[in-house]
Amino acid sequence: MPTSLTPDYRQVAADPNRLDALERLGILDTPGEMVFDRVAALIKLIFGVEIGIVSMIDAHRQWYKAVDGLENTEVSLDSTFCKDTLQLGRPLIVPDASQDERFFDNAHVTGGPKVRFYASAPIMTGDGLTIGTVCAIDGTAREFSERDTAILTHLAAIVMHELELQQEASTDVLTGARSRRAFQDEAVKHLALAIRYAAPLSCIAFDIDHFKQVNDTYGHAAGDRVLASVAKALKDGLRESDLVGRVGGEEFAIILPRTEHKAAMATAEKLRAIVKALDFPGTFPPIAVTASFGVSTIGEGDDLDTLLERADQMLYVAKRSGRNQVCGSDAPTEPPKPNRRRVLKAGQVIFDGGRSTYDCTIRSLWDGGAEFAVSLPMIVPDEFELVIKGTAERHACTLSKRSATSLEATFAA
Repeated sequence: MPTSLTPDYRQVAADPNRLDALERLGILDTPGEMVFDRVAALIKLIFGVEIGIVSMIDAHRQWYKAVDGLENTEVSLDSTFCKDTLQLGRPLIVPDASQDERFFDNAHVTGGPKVRFYASAPIMTGDGLTIGTVCAIDGTAREFSERDTAILTHLAAIVMHELELQQEASTDVLTGARSRRAFQDEAVKHLALAIRYAAPLSCIAFDIDHFKQVNDTYGHAAGDRVLASVAKALKDGLRESDLVGRVGGEEFAIILPRTEHKAAMATAEKLRAIVKALDFPGTFPPIAVTASFGVSTIGEGDDLDTLLERADQMLYVAKRSGRNQVCGSDAPTEPPKPNRRRVLKAGQVIFDGGRSTYDCTIRSLWDGGAEFAVSLPMIVPDEFELVIKGTAERHACTLSKRSATSLEATFAA
């Protein structure tokens, strides 16, 4: 039987160089994309398995960019087989997990989905850093040939190549909008100019309502047509100086330079009406789409992340209020966090007198606080200690904000 791996996989997961490489790609927690969905589907078709996965691994979890055959979208890293792939930095084949001493008592083997066969290959950057995996999983034990392993390795390389292309591209090919990375780079420049000259600037976040139903009903080709048509119509309704970016599958963001909040709300309302009026001849039943919009306007101390976050919050207010509408915030809903820095760092939450410890991923830091994600956010108490791995930082913390996906904490003075 294979023996347990050393050193601890947590050391690899916490590697700051690896996390920096993952952060630069800007892929974590983004909506599904057809190219990656197809890789997951190909894994199932080529190998005849029940589950195909394309995943990214941050400091505490394995997050599925694409998954075919499972409902969940992420799992805690310490419960996955892929932590071993991360540690090895090469393909891992497990013909029968129930007979493997590393995995026979794993919850995914003893319970649902009752994994027996597992094969994975690392998704690696050019300098050899593993940022994720592609996986083939089945409920029946089986063998996996050298040829099969080579095919899986090539699929992992295709995923990495696509991620690199997306990062390098300045324009999204389908919609003509700025790519996520190019949008962020240009938006930062617009924001700096607005701050320097004390000029107004607003942001719109929007996405297409019930877009998954379009794909499910009419197919991905029709979904692509809808995305392209919506993007073109919106760009036609904006000024040349306005910046439009595709930041997710059906999610877009717009920067409106020299635009006060009232004017930004009017622009968003105009765009909402444009989307609602679109038609798509030749489809039956006829495709009709709407979109929800969130608007924010720059306030004192804002950086791009806080401006986008506030617009995104307003977008979800619009969705919760019934969709096909515009909601806005012309000032921060809470005091700005000074010197907020977007990061991707490994951390650890400690409480219960040191008896309870949980790995986490720190997503942003500011003077006096942090935002972080942990696999079981509801178990974190109001008072705890946060350790930032790789540094000497330890902070006594008070929980200030809790959501389904992340927590925010204030450091004790």
